[in-house]
Amino acid sequence: MTGLREPLAGYLELRRSMGFSLEREEKLLGQFIAWLEDRRAATITTADALAWVTMPAGASAGWLKMRMQAVRGFAAYLATFDPAAQVPPPGLLPGGPRRAVPYLYSPADIAALFVQAGQLKTPLRQETIKTLIGLMAVTGMRGGEVVALDDEDFDDSRGLLLVRHAKLGRHRLLPLHATTVAALLSYRQLRDHQFPRPRSEALLVSSAGTRLLYYNVGQTFARLARQAGLTARSGACRPRPHDLRHSFAAGTLLDWCRDGGDIAARMPLLSAYLGHAAPRTPTGTCRPRPNCSPRQHPA
Repeated sequence: MTGLREPLAGYLELRRSMGFSLEREEKLLGQFIAWLEDRRAATITTADALAWVTMPAGASAGWLKMRMQAVRGFAAYLATFDPAAQVPPPGLLPGGPRRAVPYLYSPADIAALFVQAGQLKTPLRQETIKTLIGLMAVTGMRGGEVVALDDEDFDDSRGLLLVRHAKLGRHRLLPLHATTVAALLSYRQLRDHQFPRPRSEALLVSSAGTRLLYYNVGQTFARLARQAGLTARSGACRPRPHDLRHSFAAGTLLDWCRDGGDIAARMPLLSAYLGHAAPRTPTGTCRPRPNCSPRQHPA
């Protein structure tokens, strides 16, 4: 045994107390420590870290970087009380993924996606994907947050959505435009007609009545985008579901510019609505403006 299991537990507990979930990191680091145990290694060295990180044959540069980030974080923690522990320096791995450039959708792009979604096999599947795209477009929700919604999270009487266990384990309430409430009620009626005895607690369901899998949603979205003629604008700018969130943020800022309000003062509102920790957090820290209603659901 290497004696690294107890420090790992302490590291995870510390990071989680700061709001990080670390499910993937916990799994990776458990595998790394098991590998070190097989080698009877006493602590972490740069050579061992690099050897383990690069073990998967044919792995992408992004996946190798993710493995190295997990190891470096734990190694830095371990080095605070183990002088023999080595923290792998940055730059050990060649290349690495580029941050994706947001693909900002126009209203015409959203309409084209809706047209293609209307060609899916069943009416329920058509409306499920339309509703998911519409919700992401008018609320800026993360795709994982949308598929995690339960039916009870939609309060049609007050026009609210409750987002549970979002990033950093937080909950938030989203006010909805009346057209979005109407769209959700229409979808719920179709869903309940198809499944009078629910097979899932989910708000949005698959053709089998089960909760959607976001991986499958992503594949469906990519196919709809191709059929709608939404092509990559560069190697780093391709249509993705997550970019509906960026489009919501950009559209909100443009609306603020047009109405002449104080954008800086409103940024904390945008940040809260999108569920980010602070306005300075990158990629879509948005909340609704105090003097504007939520965005209208796409027709």
